[in-house]
Amino acid sequence: MRQMGEQAKTASALMAKASPATKNKALLGIARRLRSAGAALQADNERDLARARAAGLAAPMVDRLKLSPAVLETCAQGCEQLAAMPDIIGEISGLQQQPSGIRVGRMRVPIGVFGMIYESRPNVTIEAASLGIKSGNACILRGGSEAIDSNRALARLVEEALEEAGLPRTAVQLVPTTDREAVGHLVAMPEFVDVIIPRGGKGLIERISREAKVPVIKHLDGNCHTYVDDPCDLDMAVRVADNAKTQKYSPCNASEGLLVARGVAAQFLPRIGAVYAAKGVEMRCCPEALALLAPVPGATLVPATEQDWFEEYLAPIISIKVVAGVDEAIAHINHYSSHHTDAILTTHHGHAQRFLREVDSSSVMVNASTRFADGFEYGLGAEIGISTDKFHARGPVGLEGLTSLKYVVLGEGEVRG
Repeated sequence: MRQMGEQAKTASALMAKASPATKNKALLGIARRLRSAGAALQADNERDLARARAAGLAAPMVDRLKLSPAVLETCAQGCEQLAAMPDIIGEISGLQQQPSGIRVGRMRVPIGVFGMIYESRPNVTIEAASLGIKSGNACILRGGSEAIDSNRALARLVEEALEEAGLPRTAVQLVPTTDREAVGHLVAMPEFVDVIIPRGGKGLIERISREAKVPVIKHLDGNCHTYVDDPCDLDMAVRVADNAKTQKYSPCNASEGLLVARGVAAQFLPRIGAVYAAKGVEMRCCPEALALLAPVPGATLVPATEQDWFEEYLAPIISIKVVAGVDEAIAHINHYSSHHTDAILTTHHGHAQRFLREVDSSSVMVNASTRFADGFEYGLGAEIGISTDKFHARGPVGLEGLTSLKYVVLGEGEVRG
């Protein structure tokens, strides 16, 4: 691991000064290889799938491991989209003349070396590598043991594309071992690694946060909320609250809590309750919500516990609470949410502005589904993860999240008096 760290540090200096054309050549080389090597990649992937099935891995987990032609094509297109995006490295912003005569601005620069630790999906190898290349960083990738053959095959393609473009092969390195001890070393090398990005289950992220000796870009939970305000457009509120919960249950940006203003609860809750009941969503409710939802045919209703307000279900379950209004909604979200993504559905401009200002989450939305909290949907081109931390990278982390800013000063011989 130390050798990989030294190689990454050396490579990072070369990546930082690489031209946009050179980096884009590497990205397009990866895209081309993903398409031409499809059959070979699927053969490597099949070994991982066979092991996963033999080990009794659940069907959804096995599905995440698959490198289908559609998945490989999406990866290739992602590389091409990144290559088509403007290069932000070296941009100078906010240049201002000072009374002394000097001009002061900020230049966008790569972070240096990032370590990425992830589980399941082997396509993350390509996402991390391509974002690392475009942002002028070097990276050390440690995928899950369940995808080791797939990840090795993908990493070889990346190395070939880097070499073809005239960039160091060691700009993207995959940890070759499945030994968990390697992770412990990777997160404890501040002399080589500038930031760690874990992407996986809560257990993995808690371990990384506990052991890391370098900064970590992370989110532990996605306990997201949708708040239905008084006043609101009820038809819109039903449509958005349905999508935020049921469009897909497993992502971290699905709404796990539904808050409803008392003034619209009697009209809104039976309507959304019927939608959730038809889709088999269990509703864990406060006493007031229980009473209003009781007449809904086929509804699965459970009294909510205190723990339910904190819970990330990742399943067809939602907690529902009636609140007095926007003040109580904001207070509830700031206390119970994981500061990932929270939305207000309202026709009141003042309430919307207060919600945007006062809710302390990495993404805050007005009249939109929480499912939009995603790097691709935000126009970032790609996403390496979502951060609920409060330093420079917050929310979906794309190219900018893998960069930093340094001050630059331009003068003409000024001296300080």
